Parts: sequence; C-alpha cells; structure tokens
Amino acid sequence: MEDRDRLLRRWSEQLLEMFELTGTEVDVDAVLALAGKAAHSIVRPAAPLTTFIAGYAAGMAVGAGHADSSTAMRSALSAAGEACPAVNGDRSGQ
Repeated sequence: MEDRDRLLRRWSEQLLEMFELTGTEVDVDAVLALAGKAAHSIVRPAAPLTTFIAGYAAGMAVGAGHADSSTAMRSALSAAGEACPAVNGDRSGQ
C-alpha cells in the first residue's frame, strides 16, 4: 500500500509540474474516495468522469476568484460525493 501511495503522489506531482501547477495541494485520498464512490454507486466509468468534472469545477471556481484552490477542491469533491446515489444503506450520498 505504501508503494502505491508513493507512486500516486509522485504521479500527481509530475502532472502538476507538467501543467505548471507546482505547489497545488491534491488530496489524493479524497479524490480516490470520490472515484470509488462514483464507481460503486453509478457505474465504474463514472469514476474518472466524476473526478474530472469535480476538478474542472474547482479550477473554474479558483479562476473566477470565488475560492482559493484548497477550498474549491474540498467543496467540489464534497458536492460530487453528495451527488452520488446511496448504495446498500449508505445515506452519505443523499
């Protein structure tokens, strides 16, 4: 698990550098949790779509000056997670 976490963080850092976003904090665990929730409550392909749209929404909020990057990302991840339908009695998505 530690190797996976290290690889994901390294990959995240590479992408951030490539897109000139060095210094941007990414909560990898929160992104993965949202992906898992979308995959299990909708269909598996909803995972990348949901995380992309949440990230895009966060970026738009920052670009428009509505929030700083940390607040925008937390808000977008939370809103997307709440939008996912509940599964097997899990009421956190409603």
